[in-house]
Amino acid sequence: MEELNCDTAFTIPLFGGIEIAESVVVTWVIMAALVIISILLTRNLQVEPENISKRQLALETVIGVIQDFFKDILGEKGKMYIPYLMSVAIYIGVANLIGILGFKPPTKDMNVTAALAIMSIVLIEFAGIHAKGGKKWLKSFAEPTPVVLPINILEIFIRPVSLCMRLFGNVLGSFVVMKLIEAVAPVLVPVPLTCYFDIFDGLIQAYVFVFLTALFIKEAIE
Repeated sequence: MEELNCDTAFTIPLFGGIEIAESVVVTWVIMAALVIISILLTRNLQVEPENISKRQLALETVIGVIQDFFKDILGEKGKMYIPYLMSVAIYIGVANLIGILGFKPPTKDMNVTAALAIMSIVLIEFAGIHAKGGKKWLKSFAEPTPVVLPINILEIFIRPVSLCMRLFGNVLGSFVVMKLIEAVAPVLVPVPLTCYFDIFDGLIQAYVFVFLTALFIKEAIE
């Protein structure tokens, strides 16, 4: 039960004390690591093909594959949202895998998954307004018939709950299973299971989250 809690890392002595959760601190660690890695990977980039290093070639290949994946879903109208989706995918992927290094995954905190879901839904609705205009966006709630108006409005609130609970539930479930396995058989047995619960399942959840967000954006801009 202690492992399931999201503890307070420290308290800022302002306004009666501002508690900083452990998940926030781990997120800061992830952000700092990603910034440093990004700086190292993007140093001395070249334009001329004959001067491109293997590092740059590998980086451009990976980024190109991810961009093409999202572009196939969103099309030309939605390509402006690809950087956000890529950023969220990288963060969730690293957050889910960081348990291997001994940190508690921040995605095990429902506040983190809820914030990610709300951000995505705000972007989805913004995409719909940006693509259709305010009036057409409002009219879309009554399509194909005014009878579905309450359902379409309710869907705005259902989607973030679905995204939040799916990510939170799967990460928490994997975390609990691994802790139980480590308690029962702490030697050798957790190693192969970590490959599934921490690595494979963690990356799958990152993929599912951004894939569904991309589909919702595509639906909003059509």
